[in-house]
Amino acid sequence: MFKKSLYVRIVATFIGVVIISIATSYFITAYFFLEKEVVNVTSRVAEIIELTDPGKLPEMAETLRSAHFDIMIMDEEGVPLLDQHAPFDINDTDIENVLMSGDQVPMSFSNRKGDVTNGAGFQVEIMNEPYALFVHLNSEEEMKGIRGIVNISLILVLLVGSLLILLASRYLINPIKLLTQAAKEMAKGNFSVRLKSKNKDEIGELITSFNHMASEVEKIDQMRDDFVSSVSHEIQSPLTSIRGFTKAIRDQVIPIQNQREYLDIIYQETDRLSRLSENLLRLASLDSEHHPYRPELYWLDEQIRRTVLATEPQWKKKELQIDLELEPIEVLADQDLLEQVWFNLLTNAIKYSPQKGAIQIELKRGDQGVTVSVKDYGKGIAEDAIPYLFDRFYKVDKARGSSVDGNGLGLSIVKQILGIHQYSIDVLTQEGFGSSFVVTIPIKTENKKTLKEE
Repeated sequence: MFKKSLYVRIVATFIGVVIISIATSYFITAYFFLEKEVVNVTSRVAEIIELTDPGKLPEMAETLRSAHFDIMIMDEEGVPLLDQHAPFDINDTDIENVLMSGDQVPMSFSNRKGDVTNGAGFQVEIMNEPYALFVHLNSEEEMKGIRGIVNISLILVLLVGSLLILLASRYLINPIKLLTQAAKEMAKGNFSVRLKSKNKDEIGELITSFNHMASEVEKIDQMRDDFVSSVSHEIQSPLTSIRGFTKAIRDQVIPIQNQREYLDIIYQETDRLSRLSENLLRLASLDSEHHPYRPELYWLDEQIRRTVLATEPQWKKKELQIDLELEPIEVLADQDLLEQVWFNLLTNAIKYSPQKGAIQIELKRGDQGVTVSVKDYGKGIAEDAIPYLFDRFYKVDKARGSSVDGNGLGLSIVKQILGIHQYSIDVLTQEGFGSSFVVTIPIKTENKKTLKEE
């Protein structure tokens, strides 16, 4: 079966357009411009007849006949002025119309063979008497050669145009075929496929967009692999501990007086698994487009104080000093989501603070909006680790030491929540002097109104 490909349709469409254009131009030229030219030429013949001496009219008629013009000159009674064989039929009505009109009258003439051709009638004065002049241009012989040349030219145009269209269509279709093959490769899982193109047209833009899409899909696929690997590792580690310690207790390898210590470890590992599962669910919810977002006006300074109190057991255990500098500021935000942000930032600061260290939390209003700063005085973060801080499962063990517990999802959750609110977060750090996480909250119209009322 004939395949209706895009290539065939483009070629067929182009050739069809060429044929229709050629045929249309041919008929327009033949029936409009040629007819107009006949009218102009017959008018010149009428002028020549009027200027010709009456005695030389027979000679002029022969001369015009050799140039494919047939003429008849009739008086009011229908008597021909020239003694000649009538080349076409004229009736009294035609003579009357021409003499009464006084202007050019387009007419159709029938020759002896019954063929109908176009011509014109004119009123002329010969020897001060009105006569009806009928002029017929016998253009069949003359136009036959011209039409042959025109037809050959049009056929050549069609053939050459069709060949060029075939080549041009292949040039246009080849990039699309390459895109199709590349898309099939991507469907098979080969996300490294790329296409080269120097074109600056729409096809070039399409190839550029395809390469960008392939690059992004490849990144997403790599992130997926990394995510699965990280989740597997995070789950496998506590499961290994739980399985080993429970087996040791079951087999009575561990003395009874030491079992409580190992049961505490098992409990900690199960709690670690629970937090991992909770964070994964929270991230999945934040990633979805249907995560609930319920903004409301509330006092941000009070929320931060509550978060500090909620984490009191953690920072008291490390004997940390918490310094608060909080301005009373009201914001429009999702209170539950932002509470998670402050909790994650604060617990993160507690983890990386040294024993008997300090944490400084500052809330203030500035020209660009409201800023919340959570600063610790730990080991700081290496410069090469900063771009990856908010990646999922990324841990800055190399920068801060591997003794810190966590699954590397806390800052990812912070980034997601702030993205929902269209807030920004910056990291200021120096190795050996601690780190500061600064959240910037733009002042919205509702917030400005509230601040003015204060």
